[in-house]
Amino acid sequence: MPDKNIVCKDCGATFVFTESEQDFYREKGFDNEPQRCPECRSARKQARQGGFHRDRDREMFPATCSECGKETMVPFRPSGDKPVYCRDCYRDRRG
Repeated sequence: MPDKNIVCKDCGATFVFTESEQDFYREKGFDNEPQRCPECRSARKQARQGGFHRDRDREMFPATCSECGKETMVPFRPSGDKPVYCRDCYRDRRG
């Protein structure tokens, strides 16, 4: 299977989808060819990871876990009328 030239759907640059990359995609069971050049794929990945970093900047509030009594921080101001759980207890309750 020869190398393929593909036009990036984001920036319009032409990039090569090599024969070895095609073999990799086939081995992994990927049905579609890449639609973005390596640079745009990398930029999208960085942007997705950046979203998680923005969450770290949220205002956090101290609370005491209603389940285990551990001191924790939560991303909302506890009102006192509903239980508040630490990360571990919350995860355990969700299943």
